[in-house]
Amino acid sequence: MSEFDLIRTYFADIGPARADVALGVGDDCALLSVPAGHALAVSIDTLASGIHFFPDCDPEHLGHKSLAVGLSDLAAMGADPAWSTLALTLPSADEDWVRAFSRGFTRLSQAHGIRLVGGDTTRGPLSVSVQVHGFVPLGAAIRRSGARLGDLVCVSGTLGDAGLALRQMLEGTDVDPALRRRLELPEPRVALGRGLRGIASAMIDLSDGLAGDLGHILRASGVGAELDLMRLPLTPAVANAVRKDADWSLPLSSGDDYELCFCIPRERIEDARRLGVGLGCPVSVVGVISDQPGLRCRQANGDLLNAVRGGFDHFATGA
Repeated sequence: MSEFDLIRTYFADIGPARADVALGVGDDCALLSVPAGHALAVSIDTLASGIHFFPDCDPEHLGHKSLAVGLSDLAAMGADPAWSTLALTLPSADEDWVRAFSRGFTRLSQAHGIRLVGGDTTRGPLSVSVQVHGFVPLGAAIRRSGARLGDLVCVSGTLGDAGLALRQMLEGTDVDPALRRRLELPEPRVALGRGLRGIASAMIDLSDGLAGDLGHILRASGVGAELDLMRLPLTPAVANAVRKDADWSLPLSSGDDYELCFCIPRERIEDARRLGVGLGCPVSVVGVISDQPGLRCRQANGDLLNAVRGGFDHFATGA
């Protein structure tokens, strides 16, 4: 198939029709309308073969994940998804691969009401870039810079599952299917992020690990934090791995969780917990914001963890 055949067949009609899309895929530009009283939240992510996913990964899963990582960014700002654009670089026009990729991308687009409005396809080493756009009421976006002394540090879901799946795959051992699903088919916490508007003081999505991503909040807010390692929400598989090696890097430093980490005044914690219960997404208090700079992680015996490795960094030494 030609480039334009691929676009017409697999990407011209992804996501529900939206009144704010006057013109989508098929012209030089999309024509879009931002509703009055709202800011436009925009984020872009690139997934490269051999860096973010294995070259032989399931293309349907890749289609899902390539959109999910952007939706997670919108969730972290409390934004409602609206539009996406897709730049897809392919080694060849493999129609079966593209069909499966489109299926995964389409399914998640429909689930979150986000319309694909443009993009590009080209030949080259396999990579996927997705830009997402969302709406948030003026003044309601949840930024990284709002954490205050005494706020509770919370996370959604569980931590370290995707990191453990990746470890098992790299070691060539049997991969737990539930963990692999968490790695390849993450569920962005869009509804939770939206519900935390007016409740959370600061928020970030956990793409590069709790320690590193929470560190961004601490720097932006000019505060510190202390985590209670015994309160981190872990599945039995991750808890066993931590216990076996006395290594907290899975829940603290492995990426791809795509959960939300947020800070919240103590008096609003029950609101956040009820929200999580209603969405089937548990919320756990894991620490507190302090005035002592930096991040401290306290172990069960009361001692602080000696070294806390930050999150993934593409250009850090040894990354």
